Amino acid sequence: MAYDETEIESKGGIKGFIKKNLVMLAALTAAAVTSIFVPIDAEYKGYFDFKTLTCLFCVLAVVCALKNINFFYILAEKVVKKFKTARMSVLALVYITFIGSMLIANDMALITFLPLGYFVLTSTGKEKYMAFTFVMQNIAANLGGMLTPFGNPQNLYLYTKYNIPVFEFLGIMIVPFLISVFLITLCCIIFVKPEELCFQGEELSFDRNRAFVYLVLFVLAIAIVFRGIPYPAGLAVIPAVIFIMDKKALKKVDYPLLMTFVFFFIFAGNMARIGPVRDFFSACMEKSTLLFSTLSCQVISNVPSAILLSQFTDNYRDLLVGVNIGGVGTLVASLASLITFREYIKHNPEKTGHYLAVFSAFNFSFLAILLITMTIMKI
Repeated sequence: MAYDETEIESKGGIKGFIKKNLVMLAALTAAAVTSIFVPIDAEYKGYFDFKTLTCLFCVLAVVCALKNINFFYILAEKVVKKFKTARMSVLALVYITFIGSMLIANDMALITFLPLGYFVLTSTGKEKYMAFTFVMQNIAANLGGMLTPFGNPQNLYLYTKYNIPVFEFLGIMIVPFLISVFLITLCCIIFVKPEELCFQGEELSFDRNRAFVYLVLFVLAIAIVFRGIPYPAGLAVIPAVIFIMDKKALKKVDYPLLMTFVFFFIFAGNMARIGPVRDFFSACMEKSTLLFSTLSCQVISNVPSAILLSQFTDNYRDLLVGVNIGGVGTLVASLASLITFREYIKHNPEKTGHYLAVFSAFNFSFLAILLITMTIMKI
């Protein structure tokens, strides 16, 4: 009998839809409100990062296809058998996400490895660590990606805009990166007990031919990130192949998440065009680029903060650090955090408050430690 992930049924009609899509509706509201101040015009086209949306859709589709052949379930079984305890398995999941974010960008790393975390914990009866593990994977994705120019979208933008040499870029980010590695490791050791894991699922196999094709498609999706192939070509090929091999995978794509990104792009784009907002940020940047770039991420997210604030400073070192460590904190500090939140409440809609409490406690702690440390190092 094949493992089939239980789908969360929405109850209560409109009320169920609202509860399941709170983040998307909040983004829609923010986009609509700012559109009052910035009426729709030709400049709206420039708000959207179509490459990011294409990558997101393609990876979501491939992940759904891999789920349908039990790929993550079987991979979870191998992780449990290899690492044997809850602590080591959680550390493995977090480190995989950490490394993945450096190579394939933070949002793609989360889309890829959050399902693996879910399967590891549910198949061993350790759901009590679900919120903590998701939060640590989220922090690892946001902070792990800071080390490379392509690890986070804001890095790629700033790296290109200021023409930063590669080794200088690494030199700027190595200290906050190492601090992040230490803090994440310490948290996993303290908050996850070395409990022995026992795999409670069925012994399953998967279609290796399909898995091979899907993994090739996944590589193609990542190639879009590295500009190895044009994103229109990837958008044409990847969904077409999946449609032929597994139509159900395309139906299971998290389309509300895609719309959340669309609405958030509109909100961020409008904010950057509101005069008082621009004047406020200009004045703030003159006082402390590091502090205010970090704080701005908490309100309008790190990518739009990088784009907006780069118009007002040549201090790219502090700006680069600020928009990276600023990715932790509030739920909107990084768009990648919305991916984690959506994935968690999809499986645990009744524990939204619990997740937000755990998320806030760890994220703001990391933010405070990193900001204080980097500020002291500047003195």
